[in-house]
Amino acid sequence: MPNPFKPSFGVSPPLLVGRDDLLDEFAEALEDGPGSAARATIYTGARGSGKTVMLNAVEDRAREQGWVVISETASPGFVDRIVRQHLPGLLRDFDPGAVRRRLTGITGPLGAGGATWSAVEAHLADAGLRNQAALLTDLLAENGAGLLITLDEIHRNQIGELRELATTVQHAFREERELAFVGAGLALAVSDVVNDEVLTFLRRAERHHLGSVGREDVARAIREPVEANGRQLADDVLAEMVEGTRGYPFLIQLVGARVWRRHPSAPEVSMDDARLGVTDALRRLGSLVHEPALADASDIDKSFLLAMARDDGPSKMADIQRRLDVDVNYASQYRLRLIAAELIEPVRRGYVDFALPYLREYLRSHAAAEM
Repeated sequence: MPNPFKPSFGVSPPLLVGRDDLLDEFAEALEDGPGSAARATIYTGARGSGKTVMLNAVEDRAREQGWVVISETASPGFVDRIVRQHLPGLLRDFDPGAVRRRLTGITGPLGAGGATWSAVEAHLADAGLRNQAALLTDLLAENGAGLLITLDEIHRNQIGELRELATTVQHAFREERELAFVGAGLALAVSDVVNDEVLTFLRRAERHHLGSVGREDVARAIREPVEANGRQLADDVLAEMVEGTRGYPFLIQLVGARVWRRHPSAPEVSMDDARLGVTDALRRLGSLVHEPALADASDIDKSFLLAMARDDGPSKMADIQRRLDVDVNYASQYRLRLIAAELIEPVRRGYVDFALPYLREYLRSHAAAEM
């Protein structure tokens, strides 16, 4: 039987849970018209928290309401791809005659009435991002629709292109066009971008941090796909799987997939399969999440994390400072660095804990292996 779970980054799960309020807020913003705050939204979160999945979901909501969608990733050349591929392709879907007529006011005469679409496309490229977006939103408004632009993996490396896109979105908002923007990225990367002097507009965007999912939602995200595919889950077996995920969105899919694949033809998921599947998923979590998350950490960052890993729960900053033999200011500096990198989080005054599930166990096992 096919495995219903999708343990791949950016792939939508069979059932998205714990995010309904955020999706409803975005859908309402489209209905409320220009000026709604949620028409500019940014999702942040640690690796595996479901940022790209949220972009997929808001794109689906927009399409359900008749909007068209441009979906991009903030890799080099993304503005050029929007200008030369996405926008011309969408405009091609409308009446070329209407596009030609409107283009004459942007790029000058197109020539005789029999202009081919290739000639129109050439003029579109010259029109640039802002004018193309204006042209498309004008046409969409005539049909009661709008344009959603989503951008994944926001990062300062593409600051020039981000400025161009943000400026276009800002002007569209000022002109009360039917346009919305939703972005996603790691909190540290997003903070670097929105603090740019030119990108002050994005500081006013709605910003939502995607954290863990509640136990009831996790249980539903596991039970419903299993039962929809003809298998059964006893309550105690389900509880074992739910506990293993710790509410981490990516781990919900990884645990589900690893448990399912043990005996996919069995009519019921056994407790043995649940326990072994969770163990297998946690082994995979290290290479899929922990290793990439630690890749940019400095030696001192890792020393700080290893000092935390000696505790079974939240770590007291005074203990970390003592273990590292450093002063308060030095320890505080690295505390802030690791919080910004979403590797740790403050839990109460003077205490921090790991932000990624099972990172403590991962660090302990690797520290022991290197001894």
